[in-house]
Amino acid sequence: MIVVNAVIESTPDDIAAMKEAVNTMEQASRAEPGCDDYTFSVELNKPGTLRIVEKWQTLEALMEHMGTAHMAEFQKAIGNNPPTSMDLKFYEVKEIQPF
Repeated sequence: MIVVNAVIESTPDDIAAMKEAVNTMEQASRAEPGCDDYTFSVELNKPGTLRIVEKWQTLEALMEHMGTAHMAEFQKAIGNNPPTSMDLKFYEVKEIQPF
């Protein structure tokens, strides 16, 4: 499994302006083959911080996701509302243990 953890620092107004693009990205990504989860959230105590958590069955599924039309539209929305910083990492998970 591949887990993506992204943190986007922006402003509450810019995040609000991207709400439609975020909704489209979340819903379309969840429908993709190989996607187990795709969730956006805004930090309650830092409303200018947008977090994205993704879970993909394979790296290949994640790479295919990067070429989708909804990814291009989301990147356009990010470009129209540029963040102050972005930190994106992905992790390969070999085994999942119950907590």
